[in-house]
Amino acid sequence: MLSTIVFLPALGAVIIALFLREPRKIRFTAAFLTFVVFALSIYVFAQVDPSQSPSPFIEKYSWIPTMGIQYYLDVDGLSLPLVLLTALLGFCAVLASWNIQLRVKEYFIWLLVLETGVMGVFTALDFFLFFLFWEVELIPMYLLISIWGSGRKEYSAMKFLIYTITGSALMLVGILVLYFSSPARTFDMLQLAESGAQPALLTSQAVFFLLFFAYAVKLPVWPLHTWLPDAHTDAPTAVSIMLAGVLLKMGGYAMIRVSVNMFPEVASSYSWLFASLAVINILYGAVVTMKQQDMKRMIAYSSVSHMGYVLLGISSMGKIGLTGASLQMFTHGTITGLLFLMAGLIYDKAHTRHIPDLGGLASRMPLMAVVFTIAGLASLGLPTTSGFVAELTVFLGTFSVWRVATILGVIGIVLTAGYMLWMLQRIMFGPEKERFAKIGDATAVETVPMLALVAAIMVVGIYPRLLLDVFSAGIAPIIGRLG
Repeated sequence: MLSTIVFLPALGAVIIALFLREPRKIRFTAAFLTFVVFALSIYVFAQVDPSQSPSPFIEKYSWIPTMGIQYYLDVDGLSLPLVLLTALLGFCAVLASWNIQLRVKEYFIWLLVLETGVMGVFTALDFFLFFLFWEVELIPMYLLISIWGSGRKEYSAMKFLIYTITGSALMLVGILVLYFSSPARTFDMLQLAESGAQPALLTSQAVFFLLFFAYAVKLPVWPLHTWLPDAHTDAPTAVSIMLAGVLLKMGGYAMIRVSVNMFPEVASSYSWLFASLAVINILYGAVVTMKQQDMKRMIAYSSVSHMGYVLLGISSMGKIGLTGASLQMFTHGTITGLLFLMAGLIYDKAHTRHIPDLGGLASRMPLMAVVFTIAGLASLGLPTTSGFVAELTVFLGTFSVWRVATILGVIGIVLTAGYMLWMLQRIMFGPEKERFAKIGDATAVETVPMLALVAAIMVVGIYPRLLLDVFSAGIAPIIGRLG
């Protein structure tokens, strides 16, 4: 089942490459396969008891026995919701790409390969396999931005590639040190965590930071964040959805799964650093967001700020804080994915992302105005939306450990309310402009991903236990190692 979820998009890419030429058939094939992956993810989510390990869907086979490399896939309470998130956003990204006209065949091939890479990261429990999937997503992301992007697309794609490859190189060194330091010579992530990572070739602190650097680039953590606004601004809409929705979550997931789980003592001793960087991310990201005039660039910098809450929750080194950080990853994926979807749809219809040039669109696109408003209010943490639950959980888990950092994080919420309401007012409301008199509302195909993401935001916001219990069960073994 897990192999099907991971590799079905890649199989779809092969089918499109070998057998399909007509753009309409390519689009429907990609949509059908990503929907099947989403349906299978819901089934796995419903069947897995996160408190039981391993899950009924575990796949563990010897792959390269002489090197201790295994084909090892499984899900637990930490990865299960992120698999569901990836499947949901993968389906939404295909629908958001419905009007792509340039090199349609290649575009959907790379979009499907990208989904396979991210799915693999969240399901792989062998370090070698984990690293392989981590690298797989680089190629499609680079090509999707550099070919189908806009503005300085080649520059943005190359910047993303350089930052990520640098982090990956350091991560590979850390993985190899752990492997050669393990008496069993294994890449098994759970076995390495249970035995306690005690590197013989380098100090635990050195290996910890080799790995942490790669995850900090992906999250991203200030000052390693500068690739993100450029990549978001110049990427096509669907790629921005995947980038904000799930690629950033690879960094947060790996911090919890690897950095905290394998190096609990080192992580605890540097939790003050996490809290400090989190506050910088939150406040710096929010202040810079308020200065942006480009809609996508504004949402991109808001992601820098909101990823700070993930790091703040991790810095608590406690069950509530880590659960809040995990929930923040899921909720940010749906909320910011929806924001980027709306930004892309508005650009397609109004042909501009420059906020001062927009205004009064609500009368012409009432459904999009409602959905955009819901996304904005969820981003600023309005009660009954998933953003409120995630941020509240982070604050509850962190306040007893880092009071000043938590208070400063709350200030970030105030700033978020300021720039989100300001953006909504300037884009959707105010006097109508003649130049937009003939634009229309969302089409049927565009409405499906909008409503799907709104449903995810509201369901989690109204009944957060649906995910909180799952994440809490996944965090429990890590808390046991933290003591």
